[in-house]
Amino acid sequence: MGYRVERQRGSHIQLRKATANGPHNVTVPDHKEIAKGTLNDILNSVGLYNGIPKAELVNKLQEK
Repeated sequence: MGYRVERQRGSHIQLRKATANGPHNVTVPDHKEIAKGTLNDILNSVGLYNGIPKAELVNKLQEK
């Protein structure tokens, strides 16, 4: 999706990408499992800033 690692602090990784809606920062926990609500928030945020519906984003991620 074009995000790059901005920094990591402990077990959280901050990713950044320039989008048409401005720069987008998203923090992703580097855990074996991510809580459903946290994952949902991350997917909603990434989809919103990239203009992609969440379902389409999930499909793209599953292809990899």
